[in-house]
Amino acid sequence: MEESCVIPVIKSPTEYQAYRISPQDTNRLAIVFDPTIANFSLTLCVEIFDVGGKTPPNRHQLAVEMFFVLKGEGIAICDGKEVAIQSGDSLLVPPTGIHQVRNTGSERLYALCIMIPNEDFAELIRSGTPVELDQEDLAVLRRSPVPQLSY
Repeated sequence: MEESCVIPVIKSPTEYQAYRISPQDTNRLAIVFDPTIANFSLTLCVEIFDVGGKTPPNRHQLAVEMFFVLKGEGIAICDGKEVAIQSGDSLLVPPTGIHQVRNTGSERLYALCIMIPNEDFAELIRSGTPVELDQEDLAVLRRSPVPQLSY
C-alpha cells in the first residue's frame, strides 16, 4: 500500500481577503478558508465588528454557523433569545435560526466564524467591497499587542 502525503494549506493574516458585504454594513469579514481554498464546503472567516457594529438579522437553510469570540464583547441573538458574549465564548447557531451579533463594547469585536456547509456564504462575502485589514486587526489576528501611535 502506497502512502500519500497531504500538503496542508497555511495562510497568515496578511493573506486574508477582507470584505464589507454592503456599503452600510458595520462589520467586515476576512476570509481565511472557503471552498475554493479548502476544496470542502465550509467557510472560515474572521468577523470584525466596529464599535456599535452588528450583522443584519439572517438565517441559513442548511448551514450550521459557529462563532468563537477572539476579542471584545457583545450580544448574540438567536430566535429572539439574547445572551452576552465576550472573549473566549462560543456560539452555535443551528440551521434556520434567525440570528444577529452586535458589538456592545467600547472596542472592536473580533470573532472566528465557521459555516458548514458553505451555503454560498463565501460567494456572498466576495460579492462585497474589498477592504484592508488595519494594524489593529493584524495585531489581534497575530495575538500581539496593538502598536500605540504617537501624536
